[in-house]
Amino acid sequence: MAEITKAEARAIFERLCEEHIQNIRLDPSGYELYKVKRGLRNSDGTGVVAGITRIGNVQGYIIQDNEPVAIPGKLFYRGIDVEELIAGCQAEDRFGFEETAFLLLFGELPTQAQLDDFVRAMEEYRALPYRFTEDMILAAPSQDVMNKLGRGILALYSYDQNDPEDNSYTAQMEKAMYLIARCPVIVAHGLAAKQHYHDHAGLHLFDPQPGLSTAENFLYSVRRDNHYSKEEARLLDLCLIMHAEHGGGNNSAFACRVLSSSGTDIYSAISAAVGSLKGPKHGGANKKVMEQFRVIESEVSDWDDETAVRRCLMRIASEELGDGSGLIYGLGHAVYTISDPRTAILKDRARAVAAAKGPDAEKELRLFEMVERLGPEVLNEYRGEHRVFCANVDFYSGLVYKMLDIPEDLFTPLFAISRMVGWCAHRIEETCNPGKIIRPAYKAVEKAKPFVPMAERGSMSP
Repeated sequence: MAEITKAEARAIFERLCEEHIQNIRLDPSGYELYKVKRGLRNSDGTGVVAGITRIGNVQGYIIQDNEPVAIPGKLFYRGIDVEELIAGCQAEDRFGFEETAFLLLFGELPTQAQLDDFVRAMEEYRALPYRFTEDMILAAPSQDVMNKLGRGILALYSYDQNDPEDNSYTAQMEKAMYLIARCPVIVAHGLAAKQHYHDHAGLHLFDPQPGLSTAENFLYSVRRDNHYSKEEARLLDLCLIMHAEHGGGNNSAFACRVLSSSGTDIYSAISAAVGSLKGPKHGGANKKVMEQFRVIESEVSDWDDETAVRRCLMRIASEELGDGSGLIYGLGHAVYTISDPRTAILKDRARAVAAAKGPDAEKELRLFEMVERLGPEVLNEYRGEHRVFCANVDFYSGLVYKMLDIPEDLFTPLFAISRMVGWCAHRIEETCNPGKIIRPAYKAVEKAKPFVPMAERGSMSP
């Protein structure tokens, strides 16, 4: 067979896709016909119960007379209200992410001695393996830090000095602590590689410093002058606490548990969770929020003009403006209805930071608050619905990161750094309790048809 050019191969590929695209289409009526619970959601919007967990609890409604009733949102880590956890750490003027990680991994709040030991161990675990940065990050830089993180986690399998397939409790707990400790370093080095090789900036790599918290070390590592204030580190620490866990049913934790139920190694399961979180309908939403607000800010000349903002949001809802999805990113949640408890905390902190940064930041925050208020009205009006939904944590997290002068490339990776704790906790719970491989059913709707000999088939050419 004669060789062909790249252009000819591309033309063949495009023709094949055009000829066969109808074979991927599904008749939407089939979902109702076969009573499919799309997205593993019940008809009333509640989630299908797929398991039990002691790790996290997300409350956005109660069931009353067999119907969901909206309530203000609550989030619990190992039975402890996250708002109380945050308030407790702030009252004692200390960083809380490490304490949160201990709580989620081991199931209870640490004593001071236990926390000190945990922090010391995590400091030792932060160092990446010899030549890992050179061989796994710099040798194949990625334009997306989340993809680099996923690849880096898979690569750690090869550097595991013990048995990477050991799924015993103690072995997995040690691997989990390594993953939690090393994740921020992989992200920081992944960003440095991206900025150098793709953005043509200088290459600046910094190793973690002893005695610093996770939040402090991260700011130290991603800023070229290594400078950060105590207030900035405290705010980032708050964000890390709030993102650490969100129940077993969120897409990335469930992805981790699905893979874990097969008996695969922890690196494969956690890498899958990273890939899930990257999606714009999940953790990637914080980046999409900021992209969408750039559209709103360019389209609306007066950010305090409610009529103009509403008109702009209607154009977004009608798919005329923005990315064409019809979504107002950051609004709505699978569980929370009246409120997301994390949103209120972030918005309160955003107000304080905006006040310190000046009029421009306060003006942008007012626009965010206006969209938070008008967005649900616009979406319900356009869709002819009467849903109750709120701004979720992604709505304000990107704005807070922007106020912290954190590059947009890091918005979703920061989410992953924090959620690594929850993923590891769910991984260990899934594998250390007897269970079956997670295997829901899909109804096959393709009708049976015979094999047709080559000579009797229709032409593949147009």
